Amino acid sequence: MDKRKCLLLGDYTHPRFHPLQGVDKQISVILNDLMTVQCSENKKLLLGEHLSGYDLCIAYNELWNETVSPQQTAGLLSYVSGGGGLIVLHTGVSLAKRYELAQLIGGRFIGHPPYGPLNFRILEHDITEGIQNFQLDEEPYRFEFDPFTEKKLLLEYEADGEWLPAAWCHSYGLGRVVYLMPGHHEPSFHNQAVRQLIYKSAKWAARIPR
Repeated sequence: MDKRKCLLLGDYTHPRFHPLQGVDKQISVILNDLMTVQCSENKKLLLGEHLSGYDLCIAYNELWNETVSPQQTAGLLSYVSGGGGLIVLHTGVSLAKRYELAQLIGGRFIGHPPYGPLNFRILEHDITEGIQNFQLDEEPYRFEFDPFTEKKLLLEYEADGEWLPAAWCHSYGLGRVVYLMPGHHEPSFHNQAVRQLIYKSAKWAARIPR
């Protein structure tokens, strides 16, 4: 039986803050027994004819200074709504500069205080089953949510005495979307809870039987 296929998109050549180097190896190892991971910085792979061959797309794109084209936007929307799985990882939320993709992801980035140690707590869902609360040095991303998406929160982090969203999931058409905030740089992916979250999110989003 052929292995399932995952496309991991990010930036090798001109990343401002979040290079794909190193992160690509970690994710390939985490998902090794589930699927083959193809890593690329070619945003043209978001076009529908390319995406259709993959069971899962992981977006680690760094698009703070640019947006994807209308054709690439349409490709990702049709891929997910037609049944594809999407994990948006940390900086991948920059895709939400396009309002259509903000709705697909379920929210958009509005800034973050400085990088530092954060306490994370797990919320109940199939994805988080068996994963323990954890601490990690990370960028505390803040989000503005799309009111139309029925999100299920998976993870929260503590800041100034309140708990803020750090991961969520929802269905979109026939497909499934997960957003995971942890993932600032390669050391983030050494954390066992983060590895479990990515693995179980991939299974859920790609509808791989338990």
